Amino acid sequence: MTRPIFVSLFMLVAMSGSAIAQVDVEFHEDRRHHFSALIGGSYIDAADETVFTLGIDYEYRVNRLLGVGFVAEQAFGDIDATTLLAVADIHVWRGLAFQIGPGVEFVDDETYAVGRFGALYEIELAGEITISPQIHYDFSEGEDAVVFGIAIGRAF
Repeated sequence: MTRPIFVSLFMLVAMSGSAIAQVDVEFHEDRRHHFSALIGGSYIDAADETVFTLGIDYEYRVNRLLGVGFVAEQAFGDIDATTLLAVADIHVWRGLAFQIGPGVEFVDDETYAVGRFGALYEIELAGEITISPQIHYDFSEGEDAVVFGIAIGRAF
């Protein structure tokens, strides 16, 4: 359990430093779509194991506060799980957003219901490109997981 706590603290420090440095992020009416790719890890508490994770995320910004979309992630290694989620991104302050949503997880030949609650901090680079440290808690009928990583994205 020490590893996810260390990773969580590192992510929070990285996000807070960026929050201080970044000016208010404007809502761009002409760029409501956002697509990103995640590289990171998943920590499974029950197995006390961390595995490599890749994911993609699409968001449609409904307005300044709310975005809706989907997440697809693959955790590799002994876990070998695919997670698909329908999510809402609630943009609360500057680049800080909370992500919440239901989904399904496929592990071996089993299918589980899964829910997600997480946070991310989106830093805008060159207008359309974003980088965002993220940490999420996925609770499931199978095994709960902490998913963490960095996403690189593009608004269009």
